[in-house]
Amino acid sequence: MAEMTIRAATPGDVPLIHAELMDVIATSPHYSDRFKAHEMGRLNKTFLHNLMAIDPWHIMIMCADGVPGGAMVSGPECGAVFRYWSWVFPSHRQTKLGMFGMRAFDEHWDKKRFHKAFTFVRPENEVARMLLKRYGYKETALLEQHIFGQDYLLIEKFYTKEEEGYDSGVNIGRLGRLKNRLKGLVGA
Repeated sequence: MAEMTIRAATPGDVPLIHAELMDVIATSPHYSDRFKAHEMGRLNKTFLHNLMAIDPWHIMIMCADGVPGGAMVSGPECGAVFRYWSWVFPSHRQTKLGMFGMRAFDEHWDKKRFHKAFTFVRPENEVARMLLKRYGYKETALLEQHIFGQDYLLIEKFYTKEEEGYDSGVNIGRLGRLKNRLKGLVGA
């Protein structure tokens, strides 16, 4: 059995994560073409770098025997952590990385700075719904015609917030982008 580990992304991981993310969005049977175009435009490499500038753990990489085989992309939203996308790469779909990643995500973010984790799932995505339920997430509301006219379920899990303060969100602004460029120049 493969040794499963989780780690925060590094700038060098962004090309792989971006390519795999674009693939999972494009090939998902649950989303409209309009939503796919929106997500593919929004979740560009700059967006991923901005998430990492807030906290590198917003892009968690699931590995089997040290080889990246899946990822979870999240971001801060008004005191909660929003799970944008969680997926196992096609090369690792026959592993237990998805289940491992669910546990690792909650273990990492609980008892820190968020009140809860949440995500949106299409009602017909029964595999995602079952997996989230298995790990203690609850279907809180059906959001009718919520995103580009499609229904979504709001699914959430409450955490124990132990750290003070809140993140301000994904937009790190001009100063944050300048700091990131400087870090890149000096190799930090």
